[in-house]
Amino acid sequence: MASENKILKFIRDRDWRIWFGIVVTVIWLAGGVWYVALVTETEPTQNFSLEAVGSFLEGAFAPLAFLWLVLGLFIQQRELVRNTEELRKTSEQSEKQTQAIAATEMNARQETFFKIADNVKHQLGGISGMLYVGGLGPVGSGRFDRDQMDEYFNRVAAGDWGIFARLFISMDFLEEGGLSELLYGTDIRTSHSKNFMHTFERLCRLARNCDVDGIIEDSLMQSALGLLYLRMQKHRPEDEADSKDRSVNQ
Repeated sequence: MASENKILKFIRDRDWRIWFGIVVTVIWLAGGVWYVALVTETEPTQNFSLEAVGSFLEGAFAPLAFLWLVLGLFIQQRELVRNTEELRKTSEQSEKQTQAIAATEMNARQETFFKIADNVKHQLGGISGMLYVGGLGPVGSGRFDRDQMDEYFNRVAAGDWGIFARLFISMDFLEEGGLSELLYGTDIRTSHSKNFMHTFERLCRLARNCDVDGIIEDSLMQSALGLLYLRMQKHRPEDEADSKDRSVNQ
């Protein structure tokens, strides 16, 4: 049974042109044998010298040689088409593999980013907390006492990194001179604000490097930390803004 399947597979894999050539060759050779037998029987005195036999064989096999030459060209053309198709498929597979490798690399970079982002957001939560304490805590205007500040910092430690940023955004600071005063009213507040902005900008650069669509960076900018960053930019004193622009240009 296995041998029969192999034979059937062998027959199916052969090109029809090969079978055509084999059939024509067999018929042609059979006709040649029949012709030689007929001539030998009807004309026994026919000259069968070496030269005559050579001329006969040359004339007999020349059509077969031409036939197989043409068939070979067609078969070669088919193989070239098949090889071209295989090369195309190989190229597509290589392209898919390249895309898969790029996607895997991007996923690895994104996973690394999110691990780093957790630590950076914790750092930003602490910086915004220090800024909030300096403006509204016991060392600032005194709107909030130490127990309230401790509660907020405990929430930061528990993972709520944006608590102080949300407080900055949602509260009214007219009594303390407005948001500009809270962010840049003293050298310490200015230092905290600059540190916050610098750290957040570095985080955004990391996000751009691992997300070509900018979705991660957009989500950062729309978070409480990002909204606080935008307010820091908006209320930044002109001399601070000019000095930063000069440093960037340099």
